[in-house]
Parts: sequence; structure tokens; C-alpha cells
Amino acid sequence: MASSGGVSRTLCSLYYRFTVCRQCQRQVPNLSKTNRFVVSTRLYSEHRSTHFGFETVSEDEKTEKVYKVFENVAQKYDVMNDAMSLGIHRLWKDALLQLMSPTPGTLLLDVAGGTGDISFRFLDYIRSRQDREARRDTLSRQSASWQEITEAYQPGQSDRQGGVQAVVCDINKEMLKVGRQRAAHRGYHTGLSWVVGNAEELPFDNDKFDFYTIAFGIRNVTHIDQALQEAHRVLKPGGRILCLEFSRVSNPLLSRVYDVYSFQLIPVLGEVIAGDWKSYQYLVESIRRFPDQEEFKAMIEDAGFFKVQFHNLTGGVVAIHSGFKL
Repeated sequence: MASSGGVSRTLCSLYYRFTVCRQCQRQVPNLSKTNRFVVSTRLYSEHRSTHFGFETVSEDEKTEKVYKVFENVAQKYDVMNDAMSLGIHRLWKDALLQLMSPTPGTLLLDVAGGTGDISFRFLDYIRSRQDREARRDTLSRQSASWQEITEAYQPGQSDRQGGVQAVVCDINKEMLKVGRQRAAHRGYHTGLSWVVGNAEELPFDNDKFDFYTIAFGIRNVTHIDQALQEAHRVLKPGGRILCLEFSRVSNPLLSRVYDVYSFQLIPVLGEVIAGDWKSYQYLVESIRRFPDQEEFKAMIEDAGFFKVQFHNLTGGVVAIHSGFKL
């Protein structure tokens, strides 16, 4: 039988070799304080479960699976959007910009915006607004003297792009690659920047942006509450979040038609157009797991936003949620 001293020495030795993680109650090798934190955080993430569509997976596994989904669909993403929504997604995104109504000089952060759709619309909207203002300005000078007209068009004053900029942030490099290619093809050479970043841990300073948008992306985030808190952090006081996402259809008849279309046709389209049934099956399932309009509204309010409201589009197939940081 071991002496009490021997037991003490054994326990002491074990203590220095292992530490119990306070979060998941599993033993963590007794490494340096920094390495111990990394290992324990990893174990905690592996220990906790979440959903990937209708499948239950660990949090780490979901992050990897979602990344793989969008890596697989990146090249056909826009074609599939047109096919799945019959082109209506373009109207939904236009509605987002109309609700945003940005003015020249505002700064946009478009999260999960890899292919650039929202940011392109943002720049187009700003430039269109600048052109209208320039035309009104020109008309107001029709009775001006030659000297006033000359002074109005001094070098440097004709460039009205100013500080307008859209920052596209996406965790997936393949999606950003497609976005850059589309930007070059469409002639967007200025006013855009592309950043690899996680919505749950944005690589930006506090109080930096006037608008934060995320379109059809937040349902793929592992911790939605954390992503919303990050949105609040990076927005300036007075800044606005706008989230365009699939939501809950209230009309029973439309809901049944929508379910049949979603589960029986969209995966088939994914297989035919993109050669990927599973990714589009996940996308359909992820829509059904996302909170309904009122629940998501409450989550945005819990993140610290005020005057939160939502606008249903196409009978609630999608909704635009918005709120302000005060």
C-alpha cells in the first residue's frame, strides 16, 4: 500500500503534467499558459455541438464544412443564385441598397460578401447619386457668370468619388478570388478593398464603418450572437447594420410550395449546374434552421442595436433586418 507521502508526490506529479479545462472539464497538457489556453479553447470548441443543416456536428467541424461548401460553389455561385431564385435575388439586393440609401463619403463593410454583389451595388448607387447631384449643380449654374463656372470646375473638384469605399470581407479565399475577378471584369478599379476575415472576429478597429451589411451569410456563422457583437463593435456611433437573409414564410400555401421547391428542386439544380448536390442540400437545410424574423430581431437587439426592424420580401422568403448603433 502506498504511503500518504507517495500519494501526494504522485498527485503533485500529475498536477504538473495535466490541468483540467474549466470550460469542458477535460484534461489539458500542462503547457505554458498561452499554449494551454489555445489547447483548452480547441477542446472546448470540439466538445460543443452545433448544427450543419440538419446534421449535428462539433463547432470546429461546422466551420470546416461551411468553408468547404463555399470553396466548392464559388465558381458557380452567381449562376446558381440566378437559377435558384429565378433572378429575384437581384431585386432583393436592390431593395437592400434602397433601404440603406448611402450618401457620398460613407464607408461600407460587406461581410461574407465574397463575390461583391452588395459592394458593386453600393458603388453604383453612390456614383449614380453623385451624377444626379452634379447635373443639378450644373443646371443651377446656367445663369452663372463665366468666372463662377470656371471656379466651379477647378482641378480636383471634378473627382467626386471622394472617400467612398466598400470593404469586402469574407473568410473564404475562393469567394474573394471570384469577387476580384468580377470587379476587374466590370471595371471596378477604385473604391474597393478585399479582406480575408472571420465574421466572428473581424480584423478591423472599433467605430470604423458607417454601414455593415451581410447578405445570405449570417446563417452560416457558427456563433451568430458573436458575429452581431462584432458588427456592433466595428460600426461608428450612428452606424447601421443591414442583414439580408432567408427567413420564415407565413402564408401556409406559399410555405408548402416553397418547401417542395427547396428540397426537391434546388439540390437537383446544384447537381446539374455546379455538380454539387450536397452543398446545395446543406444550403436549403441551413435556411430552415435559421431563426424566424422576430427571433432574429431580438438577437440583433441583444447585441446592442436600437430601432431594430425587419422588412419581409416575397412573402417572407427573405427579410431585411436593420438596426442602429447609438
